[in-house]
Amino acid sequence: MDTNDSSIDRASIIDQNFIQRVTSQDFPPQLISPTTLQEAHLSKELALEIFTSQIESRQLDLCARALRKANQGFYTIGSSGHEGNAAIAAALTTKDMAFLHYRSCAFMLQRARQHYGESRVYDHLLSLVAAKTDPISGGRHKVYGSLELNVPPQTSTVASQLPKAVGAAYSIAKTKDLKITPNIDEHAVILCSFGDASFNHSTAQGAFNAAQWINDHKLPLPIIFLCEDNGIGISVPTLDAWIANNIMNRANMQYLQCDGLNFCDVYKQAVHAADIARNQKVPVFLHMRTVRLLGHAGSDIEAHYRTQDEISAIEAKDPLIYSAKIICESGFLTPQQIVEIYQKTQQTISELAIKAVEQPKLNSAVEIMASIIPNKRTNAITQPASTAPNKEDLQNKNIAQAINASLAFVMHKYPNIVLFGEDVGKKGGVYRVTSELQNTFGKKRVWDTLLDEQTILGTAIGFAHNNILPIPEIQYLAFLHNAIDQIRGEAATLSFFSNKQFTNPMVIRIPGLGYQKGFGGHFHNENTFAALRDIPGIIIACPSTSVDAFELLQESVRLAQEEQRIVIFLEPIALYFAKDTNVPTNNGNDYLVISYGNGAYLSRLAMQKVSAKQGTLLDLKWLAPLNVDEVVAQVKRFKHILIVDECRKTASISEQILAVLHDAGLLDETRKVVRLTAEDSFITTGNSWQYLMPNIDQIIAAIKTI
Repeated sequence: MDTNDSSIDRASIIDQNFIQRVTSQDFPPQLISPTTLQEAHLSKELALEIFTSQIESRQLDLCARALRKANQGFYTIGSSGHEGNAAIAAALTTKDMAFLHYRSCAFMLQRARQHYGESRVYDHLLSLVAAKTDPISGGRHKVYGSLELNVPPQTSTVASQLPKAVGAAYSIAKTKDLKITPNIDEHAVILCSFGDASFNHSTAQGAFNAAQWINDHKLPLPIIFLCEDNGIGISVPTLDAWIANNIMNRANMQYLQCDGLNFCDVYKQAVHAADIARNQKVPVFLHMRTVRLLGHAGSDIEAHYRTQDEISAIEAKDPLIYSAKIICESGFLTPQQIVEIYQKTQQTISELAIKAVEQPKLNSAVEIMASIIPNKRTNAITQPASTAPNKEDLQNKNIAQAINASLAFVMHKYPNIVLFGEDVGKKGGVYRVTSELQNTFGKKRVWDTLLDEQTILGTAIGFAHNNILPIPEIQYLAFLHNAIDQIRGEAATLSFFSNKQFTNPMVIRIPGLGYQKGFGGHFHNENTFAALRDIPGIIIACPSTSVDAFELLQESVRLAQEEQRIVIFLEPIALYFAKDTNVPTNNGNDYLVISYGNGAYLSRLAMQKVSAKQGTLLDLKWLAPLNVDEVVAQVKRFKHILIVDECRKTASISEQILAVLHDAGLLDETRKVVRLTAEDSFITTGNSWQYLMPNIDQIIAAIKTI
């Protein structure tokens, strides 16, 4: 294997190859696709714009390598080889929302030209050096995004942006149904780009399937899936015909392909794709064949998995050289003029990079975390609501009925609310919690989805981009784990990586927790939500009474609608039909019980049976962020504390409570604290479940112990 410096520093080789080949007019003998400027209806002005965006994209890649070498830049996943996507941007408008692949620099430069009349290369440099003045993320990550350019930021996505792109496309017609003012233009097309390796991810396949399903139901879905196929995923090759063979004959999806080395062909096919998606409102799969230059990233040495001959053959297909051939042979520029523009661009970007490096950086945890919580909204959509049930009425309802009443109330109040999930429509949910809501509000506001949690949550994110407040249901807590990245990696990061410019508020209903007396085993009795608790910025609510169920859901919707928050509404299934959830407890001074959900319910019953002493129950209700001040204030009043936690001993909220008490100096010899939790086990089917979780007798015994 050749590992000399010249073979490893491919950036310098590609840079010099371009100059030498253009200068000597050593152009490829013919374009793989023969589409011409005339056939693509490309003007000289637009062709030169596209070519300039391509050159700037390449020079930004080269600069990123230089900045990294100098330890002044922090991102080297480049767009070299993918510069053809500048023509995609030229074929669309800035009203067309774009969820982009991380090799989309040329696209962003060209789109900026459309909006500002200039490419804004300096913005990209600020992002590369993690400057606080980076206009999209404020120095938090190198992302392609812009509020003005209608590009929500993405980090290093592996197909995770596809479900929300489907949701955004689906939402366009939905805003008309709801008669609300949209954020996305009614004639817009949604673009979603990704790589050939990401095509294989289950998230991508689920998004394609959802798009086909929506189209099969004759529902409008103006979306372009742009697969930028460079033939390799990091070091793993993609078979030549793999993408085409797997997509071109799918029902309810129109397949087009273009040559990423010929920007004329890319532009022509992108215009065609946009025309189909915009006018026919159907999904289009645009397959752009291209190459990847400079490896996966700066740390990736292709010589470790490709031969020198393979690397040289790929570099010979540099799309910039093909573009230079088109520009020269059209008489728009001479080879010398092209080289001058290329070198002048390099000089300009180098000078701007020096300026960018000097910009201030984020320098405190407070500053970094400032964008996790979105800004409050000042113009929430409301309309006159029906009269809310009074407390006495709610006390006579069970939790399932209270949630149903609360959903009906907020849907009357907020016309931009939609409710969807598996079986929530005609059936009314597995436990009839959403019963009659579809009859009341219609199928355009309450509907059944595919059995695919990634699609459900992705749809919610896409809807939230378009002024719709979604209330999706994940049928069981355990099912969430199939799709939690849609919350962790997508929904919860949007405000953070856009410096609060983008938000996707929603209330996610999740029936869950245990105590269903052996029904369904661990898939229907999931008694841990640890995977949710560590996601920055999200809120988790969990009621234990019918009164709380109604009121907490009201507040959850307000938090989403007015404060732009992502709220998880965790519903204890075992309490849905309990008739005594509102049993009062005396507020005594002998001991304190801290719990939530089923644990709070069982604690109330247990405390009634402990007649010798009178205690107080602290029902947490809001599980994330935990109200630390309230916990500390309550514990300070007592010398005897019992924490009842229905979740597993490891990674449960009771661990956090103990840590809070320790940090507050409240775990000492004067105070007795006992923790009662479930075992570190999956829940079993049949009656044996009861040996794994706290019960009333154990709570009574624990109270007596303290």
